[in-house]
Amino acid sequence: MDFGPDRWRLYKLASSEAGRAMRGAAVWSLSKVFFGTPVPTRLLFAPQDLRTADPTIATDIYSGFFAFAGRAITTSGRSPFAFTPPSRAWGEALYGFGWLRHLRAAGTALAQANARSLVDEFVSSKPGDKTIACETQIVARRLMSFISQSPLILEGADHAFYQRFLRLLGQHVRELERHVRSGARLQQQLMAAIALCYAGLCCEGLERSLRRASRLLARELERQILADGGHASRNPRIMVELLFDLLPLRQMFASREVDTPEALLNAIDRMLPMVRMFRHGDGTLSHFNGMGVTAADHLATLLTYDDMRSQPIQHAPHTGYERMEAGRTLLVVDVGAPPPTALSTEAGAGCLSFEFSSGTQRIVVNCGTPRIAGEAIIQASRSTPAHSTASINDVSSCQILGDRGNWLNRRIARWLMRRIGPVVLSGPERVTSERSEREHAQILTASHDGYRPRFGLTHERRLQLAPKGNLLEGEDVFWGEGSAAATAEAVIRFHLAPGIRASRAQGGRVIMLVLPNQEAWQFTAIPTEASLEDSVFLAAPDGMRRTEQIVLTIRPGETPSVRWRFERLARTFNPNQPAGTTEELL
Repeated sequence: MDFGPDRWRLYKLASSEAGRAMRGAAVWSLSKVFFGTPVPTRLLFAPQDLRTADPTIATDIYSGFFAFAGRAITTSGRSPFAFTPPSRAWGEALYGFGWLRHLRAAGTALAQANARSLVDEFVSSKPGDKTIACETQIVARRLMSFISQSPLILEGADHAFYQRFLRLLGQHVRELERHVRSGARLQQQLMAAIALCYAGLCCEGLERSLRRASRLLARELERQILADGGHASRNPRIMVELLFDLLPLRQMFASREVDTPEALLNAIDRMLPMVRMFRHGDGTLSHFNGMGVTAADHLATLLTYDDMRSQPIQHAPHTGYERMEAGRTLLVVDVGAPPPTALSTEAGAGCLSFEFSSGTQRIVVNCGTPRIAGEAIIQASRSTPAHSTASINDVSSCQILGDRGNWLNRRIARWLMRRIGPVVLSGPERVTSERSEREHAQILTASHDGYRPRFGLTHERRLQLAPKGNLLEGEDVFWGEGSAAATAEAVIRFHLAPGIRASRAQGGRVIMLVLPNQEAWQFTAIPTEASLEDSVFLAAPDGMRRTEQIVLTIRPGETPSVRWRFERLARTFNPNQPAGTTEELL
């Protein structure tokens, strides 16, 4: 790190993590001595798996072809667990056993026998990457997968296999309880609590574990699910994934006639409207803080469990988002500070960025988080220039672990990266937002101080959405003082969604936008001219998509503010026509 405060934050984080590791090792050793292995006496039932299954994948698995997260291996008769994972994401998918749902969907005796064989292979073989296989969240996911898919695994099995399977569940329960006692991180604690509740409710003989897990679940839900329904990580994807696990858990408590923790009921009721807050007209979620591809079928399934058919909330002050709607136009704006360090491994430096759509057509987006990419691309996707907001000197408003550092810091950073991942070290500390209304137009004013330590600048963004949704006006203001502020350059980016045709007109004073449905908008800015540059959308279902971005460049020391507007036109612009002419919409 080149900046003193960030260097000391790095040292403090390293010191804290080292202490946590030593405490965890001590607790882990004691737990081996003083805590026995709970063995369920029988399985009572299996919860419903809400995630979509594809029976064609069962054929690939039976033939020894394991394709996860964009990587694949062919086993050629060997156990898939004997291979070193080609990527971390591939290993997480394999060891989590979520792919059992595809074998269950096939509904054949062959798929059942294959599932039993693979579970036995995992127990009897040494994992290709034990570190991944033994991580708290992976053990929790594997336990939930085993329980949810137990009808598939146990159908036609003999008594000896049934007993081995029960012992396997008990071993996973013991391992998770050790992780919890040894100080697992926040999100891992919540995942462990959910998995332990699954086991306690579905297995006979784990009543004591269930009581402990229920208390842990209530504590973590109250701590991590904020008052407005967002997760403390500020990541929409984590909310969706949690709901896929929490909804069946709610049903399990009811089926067993066990008192459902009030925190679980309240969390689900708050989270469903929050998910709707991020949803655009095309059914996808906004790309903030780690959100990538939206699995539209998953989301549709999830929202059918919203008994109240709740409306999306417009104001989420605790999670740090605002939603503005008028006519068929929608904006979702990030007005929050970075999440807590422990929950920031996927957070982006996108403060004051927004996404903007008209009906089912996206117009302005953030680049999003890629489903499959190398570390450099993932780091770039978290940077401020990858968001539709302003950056100063192309520096991000957040300092993310692993971005930079001298030789000593790099050694510490690499150790921390292995331990906790690429967390946010620093970023905006004071983020303000205020909503108002004038002549039925919605107004949002927000600011952040993420650039004040380095450049002495505060960024303020004002947005005004017309009552009919046909006009979005904005102003970006930079105020501050000092030599760094006087020489800084501000670059304001508006990343365009894939499929939008953009062209400059009137000597660069106007950018014409034609959406895939032939709806036309125009962009103008004062006092600077707008340029069009290449961009990339990283969260498309079919991989990365080339697109364009509108770019405004100013020097705050000379021009402290720039005004801009997106306006819907009644006619579409044809760049091949002479200046000043239009043609009817197709």
